[in-house]
Amino acid sequence: MLDWRSFISSKEIATYITNLPAETLIGEALFPRKKQFGMDLKYIKGSKRKPVVLRPSAFDVAVKVRALKATVDIEKKRMPFFKESILVSEEDRQQLLMAAQAENSATLKLILGQIYDNYLDLVNGGDMQMERMRMQALATGVINIVSDDADIVFDFGVPSNHKETLTDNDKWSNPASDIVGDIERWKTLMVNGGYPVPKRMVLTSKTFGYIKINKAIKLDIDKDGATILTDAIIKNYLKNKLDLSVAIVSGTYKLPDESEEQYYPDNHITLMPEGTLGNTYYGTTPEEADLMYDSDSDCSVIRTGIAVTTMRKKDPVTVETKVSQLGMPSFEHADECFFGTVA
Repeated sequence: MLDWRSFISSKEIATYITNLPAETLIGEALFPRKKQFGMDLKYIKGSKRKPVVLRPSAFDVAVKVRALKATVDIEKKRMPFFKESILVSEEDRQQLLMAAQAENSATLKLILGQIYDNYLDLVNGGDMQMERMRMQALATGVINIVSDDADIVFDFGVPSNHKETLTDNDKWSNPASDIVGDIERWKTLMVNGGYPVPKRMVLTSKTFGYIKINKAIKLDIDKDGATILTDAIIKNYLKNKLDLSVAIVSGTYKLPDESEEQYYPDNHITLMPEGTLGNTYYGTTPEEADLMYDSDSDCSVIRTGIAVTTMRKKDPVTVETKVSQLGMPSFEHADECFFGTVA
């Protein structure tokens, strides 16, 4: 009789997931994946390539909701560690047993496909954690982590004058605000400080909407008011007027209470130079380290640094699959970006 557990190994799971098309994430394009050995934070750099600052914090409620939950060793200055695991359910186990007894390979593959999709969700969840960190860094210059020991901030050392919060009538949500003037002022500040000219701006659809209703911009584009201003027209205007390419970012992730949160928050903009802004470093997870020294360990590494480990259980007879990763983005070009809270 076929042993259904033989079909659930880290190698089989890794092959299944690797053969699927990967989702393209803007954060990954700006902070491409890179592998390092070990767990130290020393590879993670911020402004002017200085080591990232790890400091305790007392988050307000709004920040706490957006913070990631991870294991962080502050004293040893280790990268955040994430792990999730899942068991083959009793229902799936019974179906697999019946299919194995009947030696029905078609049914077996169907059930295994459903189980493998659960593992795919775990791996995608690992990528989601990394994208959350990348987009937090891109929006604010810091990453917020909630651990069992403390609330932590990874601070990439953005110069204080590279951040501004607009107030009152200056907010972009006010149709009479000077959006073009703000962007020109921020670009001039960067150039006068000896930094590259910002060529790109990241914002959400809601924030982009403020630009579409801005009176001065609408008048500058169409003095007669006869043209319906599409996103493409506004983007071309910003490119011609300010030499600025605009990326409207979207995408959400689920919080533990099943509510959804945006990767990049509304009412923020980031001006940045061309090219990548850093890397997403993956360290060596404990499971990957075990694999190096224990040939019996059933562990495979996919997507640069996500470890998939399977463990056979005897009581009850089942398989536990664990997905773990150790890592975070490095933001060497943090000081070359400008971070605006515009509404």
